[in-house]
Amino acid sequence: MIEIRDVNKWYGAHQVLTSCSVTIGRGEVVVVCGPSGSGKSTLIKTVNGLEPIQSGDIVVDGISVTASKTNLSQLRSRVGMVFQHFELFPHLTITENLVLAQTRVLKRRRDESVAKGLALLDRVGLRAHADKYPGMLSGGQQQRVAIARALCMDPVVMLFDEPTSALDPEMINEVLDVMTELAAEGMTMMVVTHEMGFAKRVADRIVFMETGSVIDDCPVDRFFSGAASERSKSFLSRILGH
Repeated sequence: MIEIRDVNKWYGAHQVLTSCSVTIGRGEVVVVCGPSGSGKSTLIKTVNGLEPIQSGDIVVDGISVTASKTNLSQLRSRVGMVFQHFELFPHLTITENLVLAQTRVLKRRRDESVAKGLALLDRVGLRAHADKYPGMLSGGQQQRVAIARALCMDPVVMLFDEPTSALDPEMINEVLDVMTELAAEGMTMMVVTHEMGFAKRVADRIVFMETGSVIDDCPVDRFFSGAASERSKSFLSRILGH
């Protein structure tokens, strides 16, 4: 479903991604982890073209992200993205946040878009908040709305860029529970996160990055059993030690 092939990216003279290659199969859940500045968020943003690359190729469901003929707006409508800071429109109600892209991008009728949005709000446990504005919801609730908004577009892939890092600790599980349900339903997911409990429970594979390179790419059991690289073991011991 996702093929990242020998991807390189620079910011000026600084190389932030070096020969990165990752393949994610249909229905697979891959967690990307690593220390700050390792290139995790940059890598996931290349998958839908939010971050352009200088060399290599990225293919999503058979469509090349880097090809000049590719309509990136159309591609992004099929690749759900959930960011660290929700990115909801504060001046729109929750329902309108869910309807906007459906009517503008997918050209759905408004009544269909509203019905879809409300059904997905119900799915993430927020139907009662449909007429509220984002600022009236907690951080965890806003992130669940952001997930519902992405699902409104019927994506073939979901990307999560540290979706719980801006949340208070008590709100993290309500977001991870929704993500766990998505994974159980077979959604293809690429998740940048430090939530190792979630990774151990849900992921099929772990990709560990450092200084812009993929250091480890292995099944989740092998990663946690100590068969990964020494650098991964060191990172994991510090994460799990807190």
